Amino acid sequence: MAKIIALCGKICSGKSTYAEKIKHEYNAVILSVDTLMLMLFDENLGDKHEEIFEKSKQYLWKMAKIIIAADTNVILDFGLWTRCDRLETIDHFRCDEIQIEIHYINTPLELIRRNVKKRNLFKDEFTYYIDETILDKCLNGFEEPDENEIDLEIKITAEF
Repeated sequence: MAKIIALCGKICSGKSTYAEKIKHEYNAVILSVDTLMLMLFDENLGDKHEEIFEKSKQYLWKMAKIIIAADTNVILDFGLWTRCDRLETIDHFRCDEIQIEIHYINTPLELIRRNVKKRNLFKDEFTYYIDETILDKCLNGFEEPDENEIDLEIKITAEF
């Protein structure tokens, strides 16, 4: 039976790199909200960012259910920054009896800061530029999950 693997982690913690690493192991399709948003809009959505993010998330949830119905695993590369985000995602899929796992990418702050610098240097059309203001806002908005919220913790110790 196919399942959802939802990734949780701070900005630039290595979620997308982890998704690429495990997609063959799980025979999974990766659905990334950042990739979808950057394909359709420029990265400067301003006040519309949250609204577009929510619509993109809803669309990818719908696509995930279609892919699961075709008996293929799905990796959701969304971040799940708050407890509310995690619970909402879990409830959304479990109400349709879809198995879901939360994989928490736990990366130390100093490594995140190095990843941001590297990412900004080699930025492509599918990554956001992250300045100090955005980084601080994202880091301050992240709520560490407790062990009851996650199925697997991946401790990152090296740059991606």
